Amino acid sequence: MQKTKTPIASSLSPDAPLPKAWPFDEARKITARMDARASDALEQAPALLETGYGPSGLPHIGTFGEVARTTWVRQAYEALTGRPTRLLAFSDDMDALRKVPTNVPEQEMLAKHLGLPLTRVPDPFGEYDSFAAHNNARLRQFLDSFGFDYEFASATQYYTNGTFDAALRRMLEVHDEVVATIIPTLGPERRATYSPVLPIHPETGQVMQVPIIKVDPDAGTVVWKDDAGKTFETSVLGGHAKMQWKADWAMRWYALGVDYEMSGKDLIDSVKLSSKICRILGKEPPAGLTYELFLDAQGQKISKSKGNGLSVEEWLRYGTPESLAQYMFQQPTRAKRLFFDVIPRATDDYLTLVQKAETQEGPDLLANPVWFIHGGTIRPEDTSPVSYTALLNLANVANADKPETLWKFLRRYDPTLSPETHPYVNRLVHCALTYFKEQVYPNKTYRAPTETERKGLVDLADELAKLAPDTAPGDVQDVVFEVGKRYFAKPELRSWFGCLYEVLLGQSEGPRFGIFASLFGLPETVGLIRDALARPDEEPVQG
Repeated sequence: MQKTKTPIASSLSPDAPLPKAWPFDEARKITARMDARASDALEQAPALLETGYGPSGLPHIGTFGEVARTTWVRQAYEALTGRPTRLLAFSDDMDALRKVPTNVPEQEMLAKHLGLPLTRVPDPFGEYDSFAAHNNARLRQFLDSFGFDYEFASATQYYTNGTFDAALRRMLEVHDEVVATIIPTLGPERRATYSPVLPIHPETGQVMQVPIIKVDPDAGTVVWKDDAGKTFETSVLGGHAKMQWKADWAMRWYALGVDYEMSGKDLIDSVKLSSKICRILGKEPPAGLTYELFLDAQGQKISKSKGNGLSVEEWLRYGTPESLAQYMFQQPTRAKRLFFDVIPRATDDYLTLVQKAETQEGPDLLANPVWFIHGGTIRPEDTSPVSYTALLNLANVANADKPETLWKFLRRYDPTLSPETHPYVNRLVHCALTYFKEQVYPNKTYRAPTETERKGLVDLADELAKLAPDTAPGDVQDVVFEVGKRYFAKPELRSWFGCLYEVLLGQSEGPRFGIFASLFGLPETVGLIRDALARPDEEPVQG
């Protein structure tokens, strides 16, 4: 186990090389933006980083990913400059309910409230004052559970309490210019009715998408007609109207002075339009990163309304918070599958990086994802000497259904390990056992060895039987490797290890076999091999 290490957490030396991690590249964008401001104001105003959330469906893992990644950019900026920051998690809860999410109850009830702001739609779960309030609470709960430092903001509150009033007046002043910017991107029908202003119908409460007949910036009002031909003059102030979302995004940047906001690849065109509108309003748009989208098991984009992909709760049933953070950190500009089978790899990648951090200092340490995951301090208790994959394989061969079974093997590997002294390892044990029962065991497929593989397995069992029970894992691995070389040419050695996993464990991949054999026990491993060779229901496949 490593010792506690507290890396640089305030600012980097101006002469130090920039850590090679994408959050520091993003931090430089914010630094350039902040440096362009007046130097005296720099000390007064923290850099404002924002994440947006549309509460039309239950929060999903992509929402967590955006907040986590923005937090890491914030951490890199503070380390790079020593300057303060704020993170605003903004909920667009004044948006209208345009379609009913498929993964929530009370579908018929929700359908009757289409067109209303989400804060006026009843909660289908019956727990909060509105559907938005329910989903906002869910968002805050899981962000809080990960210890994020953020400020929550509600669009409804900001519209109704006057926070946006000055920006809304400015939007009316440049109304025609904003319309001219958006019109070329719309179809013929939408062009005839488009306005950035969406008045709230004073009688039905619906968010109206109607032509605006007259704009009065001085009075702060717009004139419009509803579908029945009735004319209304509505104030855009105090929550009586909201902006179309591209204009709304730009208005928010302008009103709040947002310095950084990342967004998904599907919003590239929207970012361009909102940036143009922000400049029309009179400010530069924030810096940002375009990240790739997560895909489900079928390669489709995950959606909060469809409920496909993984939820945060599902991930944490099978993996640790650190493994989820590790998955989110890596290569944000590349599309990645987000399904159950990514959890073991993400967990083991995290454990490897924690071990690597033991020997790192300065910029090298700050480039390690675990420095971001743990907020600047690597915690010795959040690691394990045994991989997640090894725990899965132990559960498999031992037919384990209780944590105590796995702990018996762990204590054999290291007598100092126990659930009380190593709570992180204990959590991995529980996660791996659950994952094995629900995701691995139902899909396991064993195959028969080829004739060449069978000879190699007989030889391996004999060689392992000669070893002392306490032989070091590295020495066991050497024996496995040497036996493999007797039957497979060097370019084909991968096939030898594939044989071990597929014939003995019923899966295509596994841990280093020497470590697995040491955990499981050398006599037990010999028995495992001989039992596999004696299966009467399998005929050898000719190699």
